[in-house]
Amino acid sequence: MLMESMERLVQVPETEVHIDFTPNCKCRANVRLNSLCATSPVAFKVQTSSPHKFLVNPPTGLLPPLGYATLQIILKPQPQAPPAFPRSPSDRFLLKTALFPADVSQSTDGEFLNSWFSTLPRGSTHDIRLKVAFVGLFLLHHAVGKGDCEAVKNIIKRQKQILLNLAPNEAESLLRVAADLANSEDMVNILLEAGLSIQARARICGTTNVGFYLIDPRWESKGWNELHVAALFDRTEETSSLVKGRGSAALDCRDKEGRTALHFAASKGNIGCAKVLLESGAEKDARSKDGRTALYRAAANGDHPMAEMLMEAGADPTISDHRGRSPLDVAREKGQENIIATLERGEQVLMAARRGEVDELERLLVRGASAKYCDQYGVTALHAAAMKGQKEAVLLLLDKGWDLECCRDNEGHEPLHMAVESGSIGTVEVLVGKGANVNSKTKSGATPLYIAKALGYEAISKFLISKGAFSSTSSLSCIIKD
Repeated sequence: MLMESMERLVQVPETEVHIDFTPNCKCRANVRLNSLCATSPVAFKVQTSSPHKFLVNPPTGLLPPLGYATLQIILKPQPQAPPAFPRSPSDRFLLKTALFPADVSQSTDGEFLNSWFSTLPRGSTHDIRLKVAFVGLFLLHHAVGKGDCEAVKNIIKRQKQILLNLAPNEAESLLRVAADLANSEDMVNILLEAGLSIQARARICGTTNVGFYLIDPRWESKGWNELHVAALFDRTEETSSLVKGRGSAALDCRDKEGRTALHFAASKGNIGCAKVLLESGAEKDARSKDGRTALYRAAANGDHPMAEMLMEAGADPTISDHRGRSPLDVAREKGQENIIATLERGEQVLMAARRGEVDELERLLVRGASAKYCDQYGVTALHAAAMKGQKEAVLLLLDKGWDLECCRDNEGHEPLHMAVESGSIGTVEVLVGKGANVNSKTKSGATPLYIAKALGYEAISKFLISKGAFSSTSSLSCIIKD
């Protein structure tokens, strides 16, 4: 009831006073009082719990009907940072308000109003309690230096623009302080996500560029380059700029623990950066010194979206770390059921394709399994179906939009090579009819026609020749899969 009555008299837009703290200086904050009473003046009086620290100007006054007044809260010069911030539990203000008789003709100066408030019966005033929060760049820098992530978050929450307009040298200084912490990754991430902009020179391919992250000596000592840092802190735009024109060696540059930028993106769940790296040619199954891949890290973190994206890119869930554990093993150990299902679906797709279980294959694909999953040998579902002569499964997979010329296993076999090996002329006819290259070669130089002749498949040989396959009399060393 008291709060409801108070609200009919005075409105205070913010009940927390934000004081931008600087040591040894007077620090000021304004508080606006709006009268909600249309017929009578409203008297106010402000009391502080810390009169040795704070002044209020004016401490008393009258608000005309529906009028307003602005109070100035003044913190006297303090030599040191507050013992607790941003919120100060010991510093607060009490704003007392009451309707003031319209017919009072005496002076309404501070002395009179103080005296008038003292004559009011207990409980007849309507009070608002104002809290105090200390903010500002000095305290932000102080909190960063202490490694106090919660204080940093709370200052930024109260001053949302504090990082956006920093001068480059101020931003650089703040980042250097953060980078020297034991919890540097967490602290730097907080600052960057809140909008810290570093316009500093970073070494990129032997040149200097403006607009990328400052490469701190601490980071350099870990073997991180600017691409590691961009992927770590989820800066997709910077990652896109950094990968342009880079070869695979630069994309897969390792830090001192053998981690690539893709490892960093996967570890932190930064899926946008991971996609950019993969689309630019980063090695999806790169292993760090502990044997872990990006997919392993996603599985260990329970990061289902990242694991799905990596699987769709063809990441191998069977690659083990130095302790012999695969991504699927670690997902099972941690009970990550959705990730287990995703990792197992790749194997299930291969198995259904190999067995020619068209209904099961279609069910898996409808449920989100990737038709482009491949095993450690680069064998996809289309290879598996072709090598077993599963014509209907091949047709189903081709309907999913496969690019036949891009579908090669680790030895360079296309599905047509596999179909020829199976001896299934129907499957061969389907693949050729869908655009398979009858003269494509494996890494050892074997063509589909060479394989057909080597295996004695006369009908397949005649069909391939009728479709433009040419014979070769050279001796080929062809490894034929079982």
